Amino acid sequence: MTRTIQQLFDLKGKTALITGGSRGLGLQMAHALGEAGARVLVSSRKAEDLEAATAELQAAGIDARWIAADCSKEADIQRLADESLQRLGDIDILVNNAGAAWGAPAEDHPVEAWDKVMNLNVRSYFILSQIVAKRSMIARKSGRILNTASIAGLGGNPSGMNTIAYNTSKGAVINFTRALAAEWGKYGITVNAICPGFFPSKMTVGTLKAMGEEKLAAHAPLRRLGDDEDLKGLTVLYASDAGKHITGQWLAVDGGVSVITGG
Repeated sequence: MTRTIQQLFDLKGKTALITGGSRGLGLQMAHALGEAGARVLVSSRKAEDLEAATAELQAAGIDARWIAADCSKEADIQRLADESLQRLGDIDILVNNAGAAWGAPAEDHPVEAWDKVMNLNVRSYFILSQIVAKRSMIARKSGRILNTASIAGLGGNPSGMNTIAYNTSKGAVINFTRALAAEWGKYGITVNAICPGFFPSKMTVGTLKAMGEEKLAAHAPLRRLGDDEDLKGLTVLYASDAGKHITGQWLAVDGGVSVITGG
C-alpha cells in the first residue's frame, strides 16, 4: 500500500548519529531528525557543549544523548562507534558533519593546516562511514549516510576568502559521496551530501566579520543568509523513506549563490 507523505517522512524507531552535532549546522540537523521522530546521539569534542546541546534537544521533546569524541583522531572515531552501537544498538542514519576550516593564501598556507583540514573533513568521514556500515548497515541492507559538504566544494570563493584546503576538502566530500553511493547501493545504503552556503556559525564568524553579513547576503538571489531551519527539510528528506530512491547526490542550500557562480 502506498504510504502518505507524513508516513514517508516519519523517522520514529530510527537512530541517528550526528558528528559536530553540538552547535551550528550539526545541531540544526539533529533537531530536524529528532523532530521527525528519530532518537539522536550528538558528538563533538567538548562535553560542556554537548551537555548544552542535549539539554536543548531534550527540552524540544527529542530523545537525545551525547558522546564526546575528537573525529580528527582515529582512536576516538572507533570509540565513538563502539559506544554508540553499545548504547543504542544499530545506527540507521549517520550524519558526517564534523569539520574545520583554515584561512591563508595558497602560497603561504601551512602544510600542517592543510593536513588538519583534510584529516577531519574527509578522512574522518570515510573512517566512521566504513565502521558504521560494516557493523550496522551492510548486514541489514539498510542505512542513510548524510555528508556535510559546502558550496565551497563547487569552485572558488569571493575575492578575499583564502580557504584552499577547506574548498578542496569539500570538493572531495562531494565525490566521496558519489563514489560511496555507487559502491554501497547494493547494500540498500543511500549516501548523499548537503552543500550549505553561508550560515552564521562559529566557523563562519570571521568571514562574516571580514566581508560583512549584508555584502555576503547580497551575493545570493534570495538576498539572505541561511538560518536555523533552512537545512531541516533536506536533512529529513535524505534520512527518510521520502528520499529512498535518492543516492549519490548533492544539493546546495545557499539562497541561489551557486546558480550565479556556476556550481
